[in-house]
Amino acid sequence: MTQRVVAQNGSTTTVPSTSDVPVAATTTTAGIVKKMAAQADSTATDVAGLVADFNALLAKARTAGLI
Repeated sequence: MTQRVVAQNGSTTTVPSTSDVPVAATTTTAGIVKKMAAQADSTATDVAGLVADFNALLAKARTAGLI
């Protein structure tokens, strides 16, 4: 990882260079985190359906490493 050091007012700061920009996130490649797979809008008509839709959302967020 290439970095440059900038001295300002007697202090030293390490700054990431432009080569340190992470790649674009996808569902299989991490940028900063992985892109989460799309979750369809809920069409639940009862609590059980809503729970199933919400659990699917949580599973996708876990797979992407968001939670």
